Amino acid sequence: MYLYLGGDIVLKSDKIIGIFDMDTSTVNKATRHYLSKAEKEKKTVYVNYELPKSFIVTEDKIYVCPLNTATLLKRSK
Repeated sequence: MYLYLGGDIVLKSDKIIGIFDMDTSTVNKATRHYLSKAEKEKKTVYVNYELPKSFIVTEDKIYVCPLNTATLLKRSK
């Protein structure tokens, strides 16, 4: 199965490690550090440049997405 994130980005569901809410997850300092490190290592992909609401962690990249986690959950079913 595939998950459409928007734009031209589609991910295979079995490659997704986790889907996280940007507002609640980035409260933790460790998460902010993780996202910052991924950005510096050029492992971050922005679906588009609208206000990010979620991020999707895969084996090799992090996708920053303007869709909320509930919408992504509905699309995955």
